[in-house]
Amino acid sequence: MVPNFMICYLVSCFDCSALVQLTMADNGSVNDDTTNQNSEIIKTESAPIDELSREIQETLSVSQRHKFWETQPVGQFKDLRDTSLPEGPIEPPTPLSEVKQEPYNLPNLYEWVTCDMNSEETCLEVYNLLSNNYVEDDENMFRFNYSKEFLQWALHPPGYFKTWHIGVRVKSSKKLVAFITGIPAKIRVQNEIITMAEVNFLCVHKKLRSKRLAPVMIKEVTRRVHLENIWQAAYTAGVVLPTPITSCQYWHRSLNPKKLIDVGFSRLGPRMTMSRTMKLYKLPDSPLTPGFRKMELRDVPSVTRLLKTYLLEFVVAPDFDEMDVEHWIVPKEGVVDSFVVESQETHEVTDFCSFYSLPSSILGHPNHSNLKAAYSYYNVATKTPLIQLMNDALIVAKQMDFDVFNALDVMHNEGFLKELKFGPGDGKLHYYLYNYRIKSMLRSSELGLVLL
Repeated sequence: MVPNFMICYLVSCFDCSALVQLTMADNGSVNDDTTNQNSEIIKTESAPIDELSREIQETLSVSQRHKFWETQPVGQFKDLRDTSLPEGPIEPPTPLSEVKQEPYNLPNLYEWVTCDMNSEETCLEVYNLLSNNYVEDDENMFRFNYSKEFLQWALHPPGYFKTWHIGVRVKSSKKLVAFITGIPAKIRVQNEIITMAEVNFLCVHKKLRSKRLAPVMIKEVTRRVHLENIWQAAYTAGVVLPTPITSCQYWHRSLNPKKLIDVGFSRLGPRMTMSRTMKLYKLPDSPLTPGFRKMELRDVPSVTRLLKTYLLEFVVAPDFDEMDVEHWIVPKEGVVDSFVVESQETHEVTDFCSFYSLPSSILGHPNHSNLKAAYSYYNVATKTPLIQLMNDALIVAKQMDFDVFNALDVMHNEGFLKELKFGPGDGKLHYYLYNYRIKSMLRSSELGLVLL
């Protein structure tokens, strides 16, 4: 049985067999009436969104409906059949002078703080809060363990706002007990490029999850985003909220099957032995594509051109410039790894692949304490077949001692998943836009956006 993962007070479910992150920008659902819902409502990607609406309303009791999200400018289930509603912003921007200037009220024992993630002391506090309270499976076997370096990378993109890194402390002890962040991002929807917020790392200490902090934290980060004259957001959740623009499947590929089976992450297939399983997932010792090498800073212009052209194929995708590519794609040890294919004749960069590192703590195991997972990020194949490019990505991930390689079925990823022996996870990752309506639900292959 595959356990569900919960994000703190929120209900954001995970597929343990892939140990995949189904986080936001808004990092999960904010359902302030329940802390345990079934995430596996959608069984097929092709289910029409009106069927999705009916299923969730039948599944959830009246007391479990999304009272918080029903007050927000997001697509509502009741509007699904209303073709007269325009595509685009749901609510117009408010004059900045009318945006609430003071923070929302917290319970008396707590206070807002702005977290300086450049401070080693503060970054360590945030790391400790997340590593002890963030995402854990129902059976207490695994918990996400974002590194401090990953957090600094994720929260310091070009143009970031320090005021969007928000903490909640106990007034008396100054202990950090909750956290939420936002970063700005340029996202193209159809032909319109919009500056949006991506909200992430919403975490409330385990002992405070009855305090109803999550909704007020969402409102507070939204207020701070509005103060910067930004009115849209993109986010994901592992549960169905009003209303997904698409639903994606996570797939996983074993790199160290013996360890994965030993720690209970996966199990032997029927009629399979350990030796047969290890042979099934064995990879070559080194990449097979001529000119395949680690990306360097000098490759940023070439990779930017490849990525910008590729992402134009999708309905919703980021609009990256060279500064973005330098930040998000250039390799950073222990955080993100990227590789290019350089033509041996022309020395032109023709292809690239990338993945980021999100390990998990293994709880209570006598021999293993860390599960090392790679997550497919952005990949562009123009001259090298995509299957060959991603097989080389698996090879270098294995060389770097990753235990499992995860990928969503977004963009053109479906073209390599089955061929390269990825297995589907049980959960879904649902994508949402805040204060922006898309008339029809997208196929996952029409999405060009990967959120950390």
